[in-house]
Amino acid sequence: MHPPIPTDAVIIGAGPVGLFQVFELGLLEIKAHVIDSLLELGGQCIELYPDKPIYDIPAIPVCTGRELTTNLLKQIKPFGAHFHLGQEVTTLEKQTDGRFLIGTSQDQYFISKTIFIAAGVGAFQPRTLNLEGLDAFEGKQVFYRVKDPEHFSGKRLVICGGGDSALDWALFFAGKAASVTLIHRRNDFKAAPQSIAKIRALCAAHEMELIIGQITGFESRDQCLHAITVTEINGELRHIPTDDLLLFYGLSPKLGPIADWGLDIDRKQITVDTACFQTSVPGIYAVGDINIYPGKKKLILSGFHEAALAAFAAAAYLSPEKQIQLQYTTTSPKLHKVLGVDNSTFE
Repeated sequence: MHPPIPTDAVIIGAGPVGLFQVFELGLLEIKAHVIDSLLELGGQCIELYPDKPIYDIPAIPVCTGRELTTNLLKQIKPFGAHFHLGQEVTTLEKQTDGRFLIGTSQDQYFISKTIFIAAGVGAFQPRTLNLEGLDAFEGKQVFYRVKDPEHFSGKRLVICGGGDSALDWALFFAGKAASVTLIHRRNDFKAAPQSIAKIRALCAAHEMELIIGQITGFESRDQCLHAITVTEINGELRHIPTDDLLLFYGLSPKLGPIADWGLDIDRKQITVDTACFQTSVPGIYAVGDINIYPGKKKLILSGFHEAALAAFAAAAYLSPEKQIQLQYTTTSPKLHKVLGVDNSTFE
C-alpha cells in the first residue's frame, strides 16, 4: 500500500463538470486531486464525440468536445490540479477524524476532507453486439466509438443504431467512406429530425443505404472481418461486404463501487440537496449527470452551476469558522492573484 496522499478535495471524474469543479474550488483556494477511469481527460466529450459540435455552452456558439476540454484545461491551469488517470475509485472509508480514505484500482490512496463525484453516468460501458466470435475484431474492425475519423476514410463502412450518434456518424462518413450502410432494427429513429431527413435524402440519392433489420452473423477471411449477415425485417438475409463495423447501441451506466458507499441512490443516480449539492453523507458532493433531484436536466450547463454551489458549500464545510464571501473575477484583486492575472491590464 502506497502512503495516502493528503488533500482537501478529491474529484472523481475528469469530464467537463469535473474539470470545472477544479476551477470553482481553485477560486476558493482549495486544491484538488482528480481521478478518472479513462486514460484521457474530457470524459464522455472525448470518449464519445470529440469532434462533434456542441452548441449549448454559454458564450461559445459552437465547439467540439475536444475544444471544450482544451479550453477547460487552460482555465484551470493556474490551480495546479493533480490528475490520476486510468484508475477507478474502488474503496471509500470514513476515518475517525471525519476525513475519507479513498483507494483506487491502481493501489493509489488519498486521505481527503471532501469528495466530489462528477462521474457522469458512472463507469459507463457501451452496449455490445452479442454475437459469438465478433469480439475478436474489437479495436481492429469493430468499434463502439470513433476516436480517429481518418481511419474509416475509403472503407466499406457499416454503422448500426438508431440514435444521434449512429446517424451523425453516418452523415459524417457519407462521401468520405467507400460506402456507408446504416442498419437499424426498425424504420423509426431516436435522433434529431433534421438528421433523419438528411439520411433519407442520401438514401434516395443512392449515396448511402439504410437496411431495416438486425445483424445475425458475420464472415471472416484470413482472420479479418469480411462481411456481415443482416436479417431484414421481412426475414430475408443480406450479406454486406464490410471493412469496418461501427456499433452505437447506447451506454450501459454502472455506478460500480459508488453504489456501496452508503449514499442515498434513486434509479442509479445520487440524490443531493440542491442548496449545496451535498449527498446524504456530509463532505461528499455529487455534480453533473451522476446526481438526481426534482427538475434535473442532464446538461453540461447544469453541471457547471452545480459545481459552483458545491464549491462554496465545501469551503464552508472545510472552514466553518470563516465567512465565505462571494467575489467576482472581474473586480476582485484576490481572485486576480489566484488566477495569476495582471491587474494593470484593467487599470
